Amino acid sequence: MTTTRVLVAAAIVAIGAALFLTVHRHGGGAAVLPRVPGVANPRVTQADVHTTICRSGWTKTIRPPVDYTNGLKLEQMRQYGLHGPPSAYQEDHLISLEVGGDPTDPRNLWPEPYPRAAQVDQIENELNAKICSGALTLVQAQDEESTLKHTHG
Repeated sequence: MTTTRVLVAAAIVAIGAALFLTVHRHGGGAAVLPRVPGVANPRVTQADVHTTICRSGWTKTIRPPVDYTNGLKLEQMRQYGLHGPPSAYQEDHLISLEVGGDPTDPRNLWPEPYPRAAQVDQIENELNAKICSGALTLVQAQDEESTLKHTHG
């Protein structure tokens, strides 16, 4: 990763942390989710869902490397004031890869505590199935997932 990309990623994390701390200090309570905005993957559009997110194994082709997510998780844990061992959190996507989320943008990643991290995997798969069946559009599913994660942890 270039120095410029590292600096941009660090700035994005710092801005996200500042927003979270502002919400947290002004009566936001003990929010589980730092208020990351979520970012869609520009490679995934409604027109191509059947060749991207609906294709079996596609998320494995875009999943970021563990060394990237582990480093980002440690930085975000510090920024958000999260305590406990890193193993108590999964660096997760606000808009999941299954629903067309950006794989590496720090604005789409956050340290999600277990067991919640495991519980939302089923919801992400259900939303993916609804997109692939035509029951929801890509944007509807992304909005539903973002709302769920911002209001229910």
